[in-house]
Amino acid sequence: MTIEQFESYALMLCVGGLILFMTFIMWDLAKKSNAGKFGTIILFGALGVGLLGFIIKTIMVEVITK
Repeated sequence: MTIEQFESYALMLCVGGLILFMTFIMWDLAKKSNAGKFGTIILFGALGVGLLGFIIKTIMVEVITK
């Protein structure tokens, strides 16, 4: 395994872990604030747009560079 491969795998693993952690934070925030079903959907929608943008950007960069 080269250093570049290790860095690529480590980056994907760490960013994936960060995305999962941010999803947990959104769920915990909705639970602690008693947001209800509609409030939780709005919370995940509003805060999840940033995560979705990062994921879409990553996919687009991979598609364009190949």
